[in-house]
Amino acid sequence: MSSTTAGQARRGFALSEYLTCLNGIVWREALRFLHQRERFVSALVRPLVWLFIFAAGFRQVLGISIIPPYETYILYEVYIAPGLMAMIQLFNGMQSSLSMVYDREMGNMRTLLVSPLPRGYLLFCKLLAGTAVSLLQVYAFLLIAWFWDIAPPPIGYLTVLPALILSGLMLGALGMLISSGIKQLENFAGVMNFVIFPMFFASSALYPLWRVQEGSPLLYYVCLVNPFTHAVELIRFALYGQINWISLAVVAGCTAAFMIGAILAYDPSRGLVRRGPGGGEA
Repeated sequence: MSSTTAGQARRGFALSEYLTCLNGIVWREALRFLHQRERFVSALVRPLVWLFIFAAGFRQVLGISIIPPYETYILYEVYIAPGLMAMIQLFNGMQSSLSMVYDREMGNMRTLLVSPLPRGYLLFCKLLAGTAVSLLQVYAFLLIAWFWDIAPPPIGYLTVLPALILSGLMLGALGMLISSGIKQLENFAGVMNFVIFPMFFASSALYPLWRVQEGSPLLYYVCLVNPFTHAVELIRFALYGQINWISLAVVAGCTAAFMIGAILAYDPSRGLVRRGPGGGEA
């Protein structure tokens, strides 16, 4: 590190320099997303398959009673819509973490992580960029769902935005924490299967928890402690202009815990990512 760079690191960075870093990381993630159109299509195919195919078959089997935040009986498609929105964010968080593994080894993050900028700030910028991309995907899904007569109150499209941001940050931070211990891309796919599918199916995304409790009390408690359940419920209530305070507390707490864990894990002095002999990430 040169004396100029070291002196700048000691005196800190100006706000404009932090914003320049944030702008660069966000724009890079946005451009990558725009150039990878198959990523956008695949992000929508998964929830739309559940919405158009599985929901049609389960509609008569899984009747939904009047439960908050709903004030009347609803179709199964309406019930699973918030869970599918959270599914988009879950897969996006894991895909963003997959790119993190690549960038950390041979991409731009390899350079950024050894820059004078605080490592925690760099990771937070990466997390914000991934969350912003997931918001575009979720609102595209809501647009398609609207043509399928799945239309929450008009104000719901606005009130759900903070919930989507918070849940996107939580799921992205979880993926980032997982990626800190992955050194090869080949290993990440297997880890994703052990994280994504248990989190998604052991939640309230596809069926209400009272039905889970009737079938398996043990699984019911597993669903209760699953952070993804609370992300789904936070989105569900926010979509109808309400707040689930318990889910808000759980999602906010898990976001902070996962982010702190990722920052510590990416710290070469104490985390899972160690410096190699040449000074780079091992």
